Amino acid sequence: MTDYFKQIEIRWSDLDPNFHLRHSAYYDFGAYSRVSFMNENGITPQVLNQAHIGPVIFREECVFRKEIKFGDQVKINLKLAKSNDDFSRWTMVHEIWKNDDKLSAVITVDGAWLDTVHRKLTVPPKEFMDLFDKISNDTGE
Repeated sequence: MTDYFKQIEIRWSDLDPNFHLRHSAYYDFGAYSRVSFMNENGITPQVLNQAHIGPVIFREECVFRKEIKFGDQVKINLKLAKSNDDFSRWTMVHEIWKNDDKLSAVITVDGAWLDTVHRKLTVPPKEFMDLFDKISNDTGE
């Protein structure tokens, strides 16, 4: 699969008192990217509900490199850094780029799949595994 990127529009409400992107907005953008990727590839909220499964996050970390301000053009990618063989546990990396050439932040997320009925970690359905197997894993590691 080619790299997945999502364009982000910076809203006034995304800014902090210093007029740059507030730290929690970066995490919101990562979640938006992951959910958009799934939704655009057929793993919609309805599919998740029918399968009684959802993603759960164990750790989320952001390294801030360059400030983002109102009016910057921003895009975020999605890469699979690692997973176990059945994709029940995974680590994703998002790079947030501004104005096409400045790496502004790197978000690393460790997660898994939760059975929403039994409230226990689970293995995702095969369709999920097939999709996540296609995510770019070129994280430079």
